[in-house]
Parts: sequence; C-alpha cells; structure tokens
Amino acid sequence: MRNFFKASILGAAILTLSGCGFMSIKGDLDPKAMDVYGEMYDKFVESGGDLGAATVWHMEVDEGLTKDDIKMSIESAAVGTGLMNVGEMPLSKQLELETGEEQRYLMIYQYCSPQIARLAVNFSPYFSAYLPCRIAVVEDDEGRYHLYGLNMDMFVHGGREMPEEFKKEAMHVRDTMYKMMEAGASGGF
Repeated sequence: MRNFFKASILGAAILTLSGCGFMSIKGDLDPKAMDVYGEMYDKFVESGGDLGAATVWHMEVDEGLTKDDIKMSIESAAVGTGLMNVGEMPLSKQLELETGEEQRYLMIYQYCSPQIARLAVNFSPYFSAYLPCRIAVVEDDEGRYHLYGLNMDMFVHGGREMPEEFKKEAMHVRDTMYKMMEAGASGGF
C-alpha cells in the first residue's frame, strides 16, 4: 500500500509539473524508470530534501583503511573492465596549496570507456555532462572516509528505453562503478 501511495504521489507530482505531456512519453520509458524515481523520492524525503542524497550512491569505508588502500582497491577493481582512469583531482591537496592550511582529504577519481562514452553521447548529447564517471573520497570530521558516486541506475533506467546494445554497455558501466566503490569501501584489492 505504501508503494502504491508513493507511486500515486510521484505520478501526481509528475503530471502536475509536466501536464499531460508525461502521458505522451510514458510508453517510451525504461520499464524500471518509475521505480528509480520512486527510490530517489524516498531518499530525497529521508534526507530532508538533499538532492545529492537522492541521486548519489554512498558507502562508508571500513575502519582502518587508508586513502592509499582505497585508491589501490578502486584501481584493482577496474582492471580488465574496459574502464580506465582518465584523471584524478586531488582537491584537498590543491586547497592546502591555495590556503596554506591542512584540509580533510577530498579526492575525485575519474573513469571512462571512450567507446561507451561515444554510445552514450550518440544516444543523448546531454549524457556528456555526466562524463567521465567519478568516485569521490571524502574524509569526514572524525577522520573516516566515505565514497560517493552518481547513482547510475538513473543513467540506465531513468529515461527512455535504450537500444539493447547500448543498454548492455550502460549496465556494464553501472555495475563496474558500483563494484569499484564496493572494493574501495572494503579494501578489496
């Protein structure tokens, strides 16, 4: 009953925001689209309206793991997947250089498959704004590390149905990024 109520509210909100236009595209959406948006809505409400909490995966890193362990685990999980490290953004280090003050750790790892990126942009040029895939390592006030990455269920299931070839590749990226985060959070190298 709760899911029906939630879906009704979400459906009413979508219809209110978009008028009857939603009904004209409903048949073109991925079959899991409404489930994805229902989960996002739940997280949005549970977080008190934090859009980031609604659209991002979060994993707390096991106690005792170092930032080097996290990096090695993420890199190890990427080996052989076709996703390659295309850049790192050591933001805390840059902030220390700019301010002269020690900063809590903040690092962004960026991964991509150029071939899959091309398929994504061919499907929708708006996907280019999501490239490359990222995993953020954030140190909290207590010195614990957390991993954050875009919830890629939105990418795969959040819109119109993808051609099967592209959907298979999109699922591969989604699953790989999630496994990389799991490895980083548990020290799986």
